[in-house]
Formats: sequence, C-alpha cells, structure tokens
Amino acid sequence: MSGCTRPPPELQIVDYADVCSPTSDLSSPIEKSFGPGGLGVIAIRNIPNFVTSKQALLPQAHTLAHLPKEELEKLEDEKSLYNAGWSHGKEKLGDKPDFAKGSFYFNPLTDSPGTPAERSKYPVSYPCNIWPTSPMPSFESSAKTLGLLMHSQVVALSVHIDKYVSSKVPSYPPNLVSAAMKTTEKAKGRLLYYFPLPESTASSDAADSWIGWHNDSGFLTALAGDMYVDDLTGLKVQNPDPKAGLYVVDREGESVKVDIPEDCMAVQLGECTQIVTGGALMATPHCVRGADCRGGSVKVARISHPCFIDTSPNFELRRPEGVEEEDVFKDALGESKVPPLKERWTEDGMTFGDFLGKTFEKYYEHTKK
Repeated sequence: MSGCTRPPPELQIVDYADVCSPTSDLSSPIEKSFGPGGLGVIAIRNIPNFVTSKQALLPQAHTLAHLPKEELEKLEDEKSLYNAGWSHGKEKLGDKPDFAKGSFYFNPLTDSPGTPAERSKYPVSYPCNIWPTSPMPSFESSAKTLGLLMHSQVVALSVHIDKYVSSKVPSYPPNLVSAAMKTTEKAKGRLLYYFPLPESTASSDAADSWIGWHNDSGFLTALAGDMYVDDLTGLKVQNPDPKAGLYVVDREGESVKVDIPEDCMAVQLGECTQIVTGGALMATPHCVRGADCRGGSVKVARISHPCFIDTSPNFELRRPEGVEEEDVFKDALGESKVPPLKERWTEDGMTFGDFLGKTFEKYYEHTKK
C-alpha cells in the first residue's frame, strides 16, 4: 500500500539459560536484533545476580560524581587520554568540552591489561586501573563484579552470533568473535553520570542532548540499563520525561526509543563485528536524549553502565573471503547521523587500532559541521 511504513522492530529478549546453552537456536532473535533493519541491540533476562550487582554499582555513580574536586583529580589519568579513572570535560564535541556527563573508566577483567610492552605502545587501549579506594572502599569490588558478569554474557552470546553468521556466510572463520571475546584483556567499563540538563539545553527538541549520535566502533557492548536519581540526594526517582533515554535509528531512518527492562542486560553490536561478518550483522546509530525537568522541583540525573568488549589493537579487520566490500556497507542505517563506515574502514585487514584512530578523526570532523 503506497505511503505505508512498517512498524519499528521490537526489542528481542532472550533467556539466560538459552544464551548459555551452545545448542540453543537463537538465530531468529539474533537476525531480528542484529540483521539488516534490526535495532542493533538484544536483551538477556534471568541472569543470576545481575539485578543485585547492578543495584550495588550504579547508585555509587552519584557519590563518585560529587566527590570533592581534589579527590576526583587523583582519579584522572592523562597519559591514557582519560580512558582510565575519572573523566569530566576532557572529551570534546567538536571544539567544545563535554560537561554534560562524567565517566569513570575501568577494566573489569584485570588491573594491568596486556604486557608491559603493549601498555607502553598502546596506553589508550591498555591503561591500568585507578580506584577510589579511600573515599569509596566498596566501589572496586562492585565494579568488577558487575563487569565480569557482563563480559561472561557477551562471551556466551557471541557463540550464537558466530553460529548464525556461519549459517549465512560459508567462508566466515569458525568461532571468530567468540574466541576473541573469550581471550581478550581489552574490556572497558564506563560508569556514566549524566548531569541535569541546563534549561537552555532542556528546552531544545534535540534527541541527542545527553550523548550525541554515534555507532559503537568496537565489537560488542554490554549495557546494564539505566536509572534516574535526584542529583541533590542521589535517591532513585522515576524518569520524569517519557522522551528521555536511549534512541536508535530504525530501518526507515527514524529515531526509535529503546527501553531496556530493569531486569535485563542488553548487548549492542559494534562496527568491527559488522566488518568481520561481512555485513551479515549491522551496527546501529544511537544516542541518549536528556530529561527535560523544567518546572519540576527535582534536578534529575541519569546513570548507566556500558561495558565495551573488544580485541587487541593488532586485530585485523577483514571481511570474509568472497564477500564484496560493498556488502559490508549496503544495509547501513543512519549514515547522515554518523561518519560513514566506508570513510573509516578504508582497507581490508586494517587493524582495530588504526580503525579507532581513523574513527576518532572522522567523528571530530563530523561534530564540527
């Protein structure tokens, strides 16, 4: 029927028991989530200890973000370009420092990733952890517990991702992603505290007022969902703005809000997985819209915790044999919102580290437009 559009895809939710069983058939939810036109994200329910681990860590973001300035400065790591410990106003949107959110970065797998030589060569990829041990003695344990749990689910899900891609792309190397996710030491937890929007920003209708449109440039990202708190007290509150939260681009090019249930962990697909699967699976542009609290008595902040599970910087990003370069890009969504992948992955076999460098460069140019 002329002029009709299809309804946006629904968030697929799979059960922990099925994810942990290599013989389960998850091909349908994986295709609906990560195939062309999917949301680029899937949710997992009934993960043992997930909800309690999440509740133990996420509220501590408020305490952390409101530590005295001198305590926060002790947690900064300039040599890693603030990819370990506390970062606030160090990232830029174009030429402007981003003060909308504060981040605490940590590796849940190990305090000292890689070898000494690798840490020296790749200080941004392999920074050592910094912990707020004195002011927040339980923080390190809570962060590692949740991060390790999230990594384990990414590993389990990646087995099914490999199985699905192998059924679609005969030349796909067996267990490519799952082997990399299982053995990697490059994992980055990011505990985010989104500060209340100033009224001038809250009054805009921009969907990306808390975090701009982007694709995850790595392999797989675990998401612990979010929570909203009173910025003054740290007490949990309901999201006061039904428009606030995570948005993705659907197959029609429209922005669609994605609500991750509180008892679910989600996994989002990154561009590197799109490349190595030859476009069988697709990354999806996404952003976070801030809460408009004008007229309310409470200034509301948002807390979230993604954990980025990636490979070493030396990993070569190659499309499967026999897959054409254009197949990697042909079903890409939202390329008006993010720098096109073909301008960043410019050579088959380009290393993950070089791809990240090119991606940072192109996003910087994109945000200045």
